[in-house]
Amino acid sequence: MARRVLIVIEGGHRIGMLYVQAAELLGLHPITLSADPAQYDYIATGEFESIRVDTGNLDALIGECSRLRATYDVAGITGVGDLFYATVGKLCRYFSLPGPDPISIERCCDKFTQRQLLAEAGVPVPAFRVAANATDVESCAAEIGLPVIIKPVEGTGSRGVRLCDSLDEVAEHTSYLLGGKHIWRSPPRILVEEYAHGPYYSVDTMGNEIVGIAAGEFDRSPNFVIRQFTLPALLTNDGYRRIADVSLGSLRALGLCWGPANIELRWTKLGPVVIEVNPRLAGTPDPQLIRLAYGVDLISEHIKLVIGEGCDLHRRHCHTAAARFLVPDRDGILDRIDGARQVAAVPGVAEIKLYVKPKTPIVRRGDSRDWIGHVIVASPSLAETEAILQHASELIDWSITPFRTVGER
Repeated sequence: MARRVLIVIEGGHRIGMLYVQAAELLGLHPITLSADPAQYDYIATGEFESIRVDTGNLDALIGECSRLRATYDVAGITGVGDLFYATVGKLCRYFSLPGPDPISIERCCDKFTQRQLLAEAGVPVPAFRVAANATDVESCAAEIGLPVIIKPVEGTGSRGVRLCDSLDEVAEHTSYLLGGKHIWRSPPRILVEEYAHGPYYSVDTMGNEIVGIAAGEFDRSPNFVIRQFTLPALLTNDGYRRIADVSLGSLRALGLCWGPANIELRWTKLGPVVIEVNPRLAGTPDPQLIRLAYGVDLISEHIKLVIGEGCDLHRRHCHTAAARFLVPDRDGILDRIDGARQVAAVPGVAEIKLYVKPKTPIVRRGDSRDWIGHVIVASPSLAETEAILQHASELIDWSITPFRTVGER
């Protein structure tokens, strides 16, 4: 009998290992297709199989998947992240395997198109405009009214996203985006949108079912670097219902009726307003928080859908889980980062990860690349979880020596 294989298109630096581990626990042999397999630490160890292939070339991927099908029983194809998820959908359609709708994924990954579809369906979203040059950006900002959010139409991880309180800040950030410092994968288009002020929530779904609603906190303005998540969010029954209704309405409007998705909202004076819909499973820490809080392994359940089996989202328990990202407050050289071993020994700590090593240059970009680590904790109560997280975070200590300026010796 041929070995059952799960093909993973690009692995993802943090969540990829969780996918290949979950696949093995389900009796599957994971094979990662990547343009550069060595970029993933867990693949570089040689423990998991990978194949080098141009993942930006659909025909090359079809050829490699066809070759694998001649030897293995390819049970399913999936991937991690926005960039290749539409490609995953196309491969699934080509090989008649369960998977996401590639057209819906592509429309959703265009933030302007996404907002148009949501607005047309009556889903509450901030006022928005799209622009291709600095003059149009300034005009759009004036029409909407300050403050505004300026962001690329395509992209993830809050890259290039900034809150602008003045037209000078609008001009400055537009110059950054269009001046060659931001990497564009398509002709530059800039989204200008109203700043939706209020508490932030992250909603994880599977199909048309709400799996969990977490509360999030950001680091310093004007950027949007997530600092902490807590699951479940502290909501009234009415608050939960309204967020759930808006989230499910978003999925219907965007045609995201299969598999995982993540909806980001703000609770404004008008109620829940959708900031963004991500048409795939959210990365760290969402899967870990949901497993700790509810006993549901979202990654395993997603893989079950991918291989044509039913998923089970039944909650085994209801605890409180929280994650805090470690965010540096300055640029420079990381001299040291200590405390991971002590943190791991704290009761209630489920995970401590450091992403960088001493002597690493730290250059903050105002997005998720600024994170240098995370701590994830859980307990039966919110108060206990908050206390554990605070204690664990205080045990981690680091030192950064600022870069030398011109003229310093």
